[in-house]
Amino acid sequence: MRSSTKKLKDLDKHPVEAPVKGQRDLLGWSADDLRALMQEIGEPLYRGVQLYHAIYAERRLDFALMSNLPAALRRRLSNQYRIGMPEIVQRFHSGDGSVRYLLNLADTGGAHANKMQARVEAVFMPSEGRQTICISTQAGCAVDCRFCLTAQLGLIRNLTAGEIIAQVLIALEDNRECLAPRTNVVLMGQGEPLLNYEAVMAAVRILLDSNGLALAPRHVTVSTSGIVPGIERLRHENVRPKLAISLNASNNEQRDVIMPVNHKYPLETLLAACRNYPLRSWERLTFEYVLLGGFNDSPEDARRVARLLAGLRAKVNLIPWNPGALPYRPPAEERIREFRELLDAKGVPAFVRYSRGQDVNAACGQLALSEAGSMASASASASPVA
Repeated sequence: MRSSTKKLKDLDKHPVEAPVKGQRDLLGWSADDLRALMQEIGEPLYRGVQLYHAIYAERRLDFALMSNLPAALRRRLSNQYRIGMPEIVQRFHSGDGSVRYLLNLADTGGAHANKMQARVEAVFMPSEGRQTICISTQAGCAVDCRFCLTAQLGLIRNLTAGEIIAQVLIALEDNRECLAPRTNVVLMGQGEPLLNYEAVMAAVRILLDSNGLALAPRHVTVSTSGIVPGIERLRHENVRPKLAISLNASNNEQRDVIMPVNHKYPLETLLAACRNYPLRSWERLTFEYVLLGGFNDSPEDARRVARLLAGLRAKVNLIPWNPGALPYRPPAEERIREFRELLDAKGVPAFVRYSRGQDVNAACGQLALSEAGSMASASASASPVA
């Protein structure tokens, strides 16, 4: 496993190699996909299960290191297939221990040929007893939330299931020597996950598979701006992560200003979908509320939020806005405290989440592909979810 880790660390020393013509990237393939592949190439079906286990459970990113496979099969796989991993353009180390990764995605050709190579960001955030990995699901974002720097990128393209999973593998392998027992994954980086539904759910199934990355459903969270058809699809999934909703306003008038998606899915429609969403015995819906100083942080806002969420098994994560080149300001500490206390008094559990990695542009709402660790430009992740 040491050599696998070394190979990963070398990604930031050499550009991602263009895929060899005809090679197929296996990262993101399910166990059923890999069994079908073995059948296609005349190998026993169980070899697909072994390959799946080697990639995801053992995190062996080089066929040559997959000692559970025969040497002849490893050579054949190396010639015809690949495990596509992004290039680490740069690591940004925060004083709080967080690491922001700026990643180049491999040029996959096809629909994305002749386009500028896509970049995304992921953030590794260590805490006592756990680490949280914030990952992206799209390069850029089309939702255009006005308080988020990622919105300024626009949508570049959707990520594949393999590109989504690769961010988790990079963060785990790069920090292998200091991993805590528990891993949280939050799909809260660049992009709107429910606008890339198929790839996101293919990745989530591998993350949650006991024979894959083996994360618990309570430790994987998908965050949406409120794409109601996606929420309705998610409620029917047999295997699904936790759901977080970016609320960020206490009425439609406010939300229209900062979240254009509200014109299509206003609060009444969004909250109806939330009320129909089936919660497991241990689960609450999470509502994220970015506090914008002087805009949505008043005591009356808190009372309206409490009324909106009345009767829902939910909690609210209050996220003070993180500075960036946008016309907003952080809330005063007294406002934050009063907002939380009012929600608690109304029976709505509320928690203040101060974003990690602000000194390296790795905080909530700052993900914008910056290559400098200053607050002048930006790149983001959400704070760990408890």
